Amino acid sequence: MRQKISIITAMIIISGSILAACSGGGQTTAPSSVDSGAKVVESKKPQVFRANLTSEPSTADPGLAKDATSGTVVRAAFDGLTRLDKDSKPMNSVASDVKVSEDNRIYTFTLRDSKWSNGDPVTAQDFEFAWKRVLDPALAAEYAYQLYYIKNAENVHKGKAKADELGVKALDDKTLEVTLENPTPFFLELTAFYTYYPVSKKAVEANPKWAFEAATHVGNGPFKMTEWKHKSKIVLEKNENYWDKDAVKLDRIEFAMIEDDSTALSMFENDELDWAGQPLGGLPVDAIPAIKESGKLVIHPKATMYWYKINTTKGPLANAKIRKALAYAVNRQIIVDNITQVGQVPTMGMLPQSMIVKPEGYFKDNDVDTAKQLLAEGMAELGLTKLPPITLSYNTADRHTKIAEALQDQWKKGLGIDVKLANKEFKVHLQDLHELKYEIGRLGWNADFNDPINYLEMFRDANTGTNDTGWEDARYQELLKQSALEGNPEKRKELFAQAEQIFMDAMPVIPLFTDVDVWVQSDKVKDVQVDGLGFIDLKWASKTE
Repeated sequence: MRQKISIITAMIIISGSILAACSGGGQTTAPSSVDSGAKVVESKKPQVFRANLTSEPSTADPGLAKDATSGTVVRAAFDGLTRLDKDSKPMNSVASDVKVSEDNRIYTFTLRDSKWSNGDPVTAQDFEFAWKRVLDPALAAEYAYQLYYIKNAENVHKGKAKADELGVKALDDKTLEVTLENPTPFFLELTAFYTYYPVSKKAVEANPKWAFEAATHVGNGPFKMTEWKHKSKIVLEKNENYWDKDAVKLDRIEFAMIEDDSTALSMFENDELDWAGQPLGGLPVDAIPAIKESGKLVIHPKATMYWYKINTTKGPLANAKIRKALAYAVNRQIIVDNITQVGQVPTMGMLPQSMIVKPEGYFKDNDVDTAKQLLAEGMAELGLTKLPPITLSYNTADRHTKIAEALQDQWKKGLGIDVKLANKEFKVHLQDLHELKYEIGRLGWNADFNDPINYLEMFRDANTGTNDTGWEDARYQELLKQSALEGNPEKRKELFAQAEQIFMDAMPVIPLFTDVDVWVQSDKVKDVQVDGLGFIDLKWASKTE
């Protein structure tokens, strides 16, 4: 019997701070009586994994997915050429074999027999169609740049080349040939990422909104979507057409969408959820010390940054010195000690600890004196005697609220700046960031693969779907281009350091800390895979009574 952790007790004992989370699976047997011989047979109960997504996914289309919430649903409903194992290493999945040319630029994938959830065969043409679709500007896929490693992908996306010139070709139904611009050591990790997943051409062409309702959703993954009650619940059931269905133990996944972390934790305590916390949702900050003390809290390091983006296109925040003043004045150590509380690392650069190139950072934490000087210089350049109030936006979650309140207090006390807080539903918050309808906005970034370029390329140009700051720099762009051609790891690292220095001098993002995942899970749940990138995969999960 699982020991329960009382949220009420936790709130009485403690009082103060933040957090968020994810995982899953199970099988049970129960006796049932049969005829007069008092004979007993064992009948299997369905293995149902119940967790909280916190908010509505923005999409269930792998070509449009851009956030962890959507990614969790998409990863359950789709499968790529490769899939990451528990150590974040790529393993063959839809591809049964891959051959790489001597110059490491041509990948030839052989596809195994597999089907879509509607029974149609998955073909090499589906992958070719999906990747060209992502690069079609009409789709407005924010992650299109993730395909730029493929020959001519960037030119296709920017209208400088035709789709037929893309380095992707289905040689036949079971053979996909991919030609890269340059050798890319992490390419097989990329093919495990959802932007590289296939989509059913028939489903896409039959209904442009195919991925927004369960009735029309078609995937090729371990689970298929059977219900989507918007802003309430998503249900996924085991996909009988999945090529590796024997490895799938769960019969059903039930995702709730409860924004209040305390409510979600109470549901977990009442056995209404099997998992509470990241990477699926959040935990109430005030409850974390008591949960940690109980020994039930799982803490899992990951390559993830928690930061605030800045709209650099207008107002006082268009001034780099004012942006840097805000970044320097933050006391990160107080935030991780008193709010997040589970081992987050204050980070004074844009890269997480697992891929950091300058461990000492680019400025000092809580450097209020330098911040005051930079603020005065920036205001003088703009002809201001007082900085107007700044609005700080964040999406609904206990942890985000408390961190935002901490920044509001620190900037007021340290710099005399008035900060207004704007709490928004996640989907709305993301859209406002993308449309630059904000001043300072919270966002975390989970690495898609463990290489610095994954972070640096986000800000390659102002139109990159994940930039959301309006900032770009020609020298920064050139350094990233050089890094793609550099074969020497140490020289490549130096190019990254130069690029990061340019970025931190401009400060379009205020970094706070390298994050961790924290959660509680039922003792009945086994083999939920949460890797070092913060991805949750329920393919191998199980649940027992």
